[in-house]
Amino acid sequence: MLPEVRTWLRRRTTRTTDWPVRELAEAKGRTSVSVVLPARDERDTVGHIVGVILDELGGLVDEVVVIDSCSTDDTAAVAARAGAEVHAQDAILPELGPLDGKGEALWKSLAVTSGDIVAFVDADIRGFQSSLVSGLLGPLLTDRSVAYAKGCYDRPLDGAPNGGGRVTELVARPLINLHWPQLAGFVQPLAGEYAGRRSALERVPFLTRYGVELGLLVDLLDLAGLDAFAQVDLGSREHAPQSTEALGNMAAQIMLAAYSRLLRQGKLGRCHDLSSCLDQFRRCAGGHRVVSSDVSIAERPPMLTLR
Repeated sequence: MLPEVRTWLRRRTTRTTDWPVRELAEAKGRTSVSVVLPARDERDTVGHIVGVILDELGGLVDEVVVIDSCSTDDTAAVAARAGAEVHAQDAILPELGPLDGKGEALWKSLAVTSGDIVAFVDADIRGFQSSLVSGLLGPLLTDRSVAYAKGCYDRPLDGAPNGGGRVTELVARPLINLHWPQLAGFVQPLAGEYAGRRSALERVPFLTRYGVELGLLVDLLDLAGLDAFAQVDLGSREHAPQSTEALGNMAAQIMLAAYSRLLRQGKLGRCHDLSSCLDQFRRCAGGHRVVSSDVSIAERPPMLTLR
């Protein structure tokens, strides 16, 4: 690890217990805070998450917004009953045409929220605790030099306290260490819980699918530098595990995201067009069948350029 990254890690990493809600409410002043949950078919968890945030962080959070990403269940209705402001993803900026993916929901949320600070939280978290939000807000509300705060946590899976995060360890971390060693201090670079100042988030592009977290880290590093980042240990976080096949899709999108940033930064020359088709295999009667998935990613421009 680079010496400057070790220094950053000691200086900029805190724990959620370092940020009591009462003290943050006092430090908040006139700074407004939006919490955004991108959600697709998360009726079982989204209402609880919204309710906890509103009940326990009412003096800290000004608005809770759910971006419904084409759910086939009643996610939107559940979120609205819990008190969230709900927007259909494809109804935001419809003149641009729809794109698919988590990153699209996050980017579009900037057009329908008003907070000076925007915190993003996944909508599938089990046993959600409000400290997952308040911890992220701590560095941003108390230090104007911090532009972006990223959460880290244990990832329980099948009884192992850190059995989750397989795509991080097998794909994202090796890519980061190889190409962006300044980012090697992030424990969970793909974490879905992070917060940033609107003034920074609106100045960078958003990749539309699962490469969004890696893209934001790389682009915000270029924009603001490592010292503008903070990391908060949020304890433990659990959600429904993805299948190995789904993780393969996610990994392919992250690799494409890394490739796009390497090209943009001049670290890699274009040698051929990458395929956006991922072929995988499923066991069936008589052998295996091929399952092909589109893993292509798109990109939205900085929100500021649309205004």
